[in-house]
Amino acid sequence: MRAEHDRRVLAGLLGRDPRLHAYELGDLDEFFWPYTSWYRRGEAVALLYHGARPPTLVVLARPEGVGESAALVAELAPVLPARLWAHLSPGVEQGLAGAFRVVSSGAHLKMALTEPDGLAGVVAAGEVLGRGHLPALRELYEVAYPGNWFDPRMVDTGRYVGVWAEGALVAVAGVHVYSPAFQVAALGNVTTHPAWRGRGLASAVVARLCGLLRAEVEHVTLNVKADNGAAVRLYERLGFRRVAEYGEFDLRAVGC
Repeated sequence: MRAEHDRRVLAGLLGRDPRLHAYELGDLDEFFWPYTSWYRRGEAVALLYHGARPPTLVVLARPEGVGESAALVAELAPVLPARLWAHLSPGVEQGLAGAFRVVSSGAHLKMALTEPDGLAGVVAAGEVLGRGHLPALRELYEVAYPGNWFDPRMVDTGRYVGVWAEGALVAVAGVHVYSPAFQVAALGNVTTHPAWRGRGLASAVVARLCGLLRAEVEHVTLNVKADNGAAVRLYERLGFRRVAEYGEFDLRAVGC
């Protein structure tokens, strides 16, 4: 296991499977790079993202690479923070056994926009949001999406869009990752006010955002809980398809 500081090396490894590794590729962008630490073992790559609290560990692999990735996190375990969140491909978490208490938050899906013709059946809507809209965003998330992870810096990308009604923000779609330099984006923080659900607003703002992103990046992706059937069906109608399954975990060092 070694720390890796060369973005070109990381981009070469992660770029072999950009739909699986969209988040990591996006974090190579200068916007995110200062908040990251990177490690690798052979072709296995681990990202530790410090821009969230707790920090987030991301180690993803196809089935043939799970063994090497599990070995990487086992070697990395002694230098990891005592508390962190993790996105891990199935089986990778076994490398942390004994060093961390690993509590699963359930199966999640990675999806990618591979059939964009689905967007044509939706009337896109939403205006681009900026820093001045942060109070309205926070108010909407408090009511419609409590506990979501929202980094206000992401609004500076200009890739948050929202629909207003009766003077309030009632639907929004944004990004967790956005990097024209590495040709990837990941949707996030998509929600609709409970009083305005069932009117197609989520589809409208996602379609509007995808229209903006497709003009700038090659790969538009997202993460969603596997048991969130309504969200999965919505994304599938818009042309997103399942790329991989992974797990999210709460990690706490044994003895802490």
